[in-house]
Amino acid sequence: MAELSNIIWHALSGSQRRLSMGTDRTRRYARDFPALFAFADPASADFESFGAHCEAGDHLYCTEWTGAAPEGWKVDVDTKVVAMIWRGDQPVVGDAAAIERLGDSHVEEMRALARLTRPGPFAQKPMALGEWWGVFDAGRLVAMAGERLHAGSLHEVSGICTHPDAQGRGLARALTLAIVRRQLDRGETPFLHVMPDNARARTLYERLGFETVREAPLRVVSRT
Repeated sequence: MAELSNIIWHALSGSQRRLSMGTDRTRRYARDFPALFAFADPASADFESFGAHCEAGDHLYCTEWTGAAPEGWKVDVDTKVVAMIWRGDQPVVGDAAAIERLGDSHVEEMRALARLTRPGPFAQKPMALGEWWGVFDAGRLVAMAGERLHAGSLHEVSGICTHPDAQGRGLARALTLAIVRRQLDRGETPFLHVMPDNARARTLYERLGFETVREAPLRVVSRT
């Protein structure tokens, strides 16, 4: 799908424009949302106008752009990310876990789990991005997954993580399939991102029904 070639831009300039700030050449999620930004044309990155929407010390993630960092900016991380899209059938969600819908009252626990497991840029206000579901064990949140980028019919499954004490119980699988099922019921196409060297996660997603579409540049940049 062509949208996946610059999916962050398509989301921030389209379905999620209300949650972003910037110009017609570059946009980022507003503060309290994931530290993601994108250029309309990555080959002609407009850092000049983007600088008005950043502060020194901000560390922001972008895909697609591979040029040299202009004066006043530096590349903190230069790697790649794999984009995968759902090609499977309607999933059957089993009873591997007692999955619960998460709400605003769970945000602090969600942020703590994200800090521990580091699933990627996490929002201060995740509920504004979509649905989030989790599994509790003895009253403690031990696994979660939710939604992030949304562009047209494409909807990202994101923030998939499990506490180290609860791994091996199929919780990530159950949560991912639950969100995929709800997205498909809404007529959406699920997709997700995973790091190339995370072989365990990639294998899981492939078995569930996701297919690799492309590998894209991924960078973390900051103002100096």
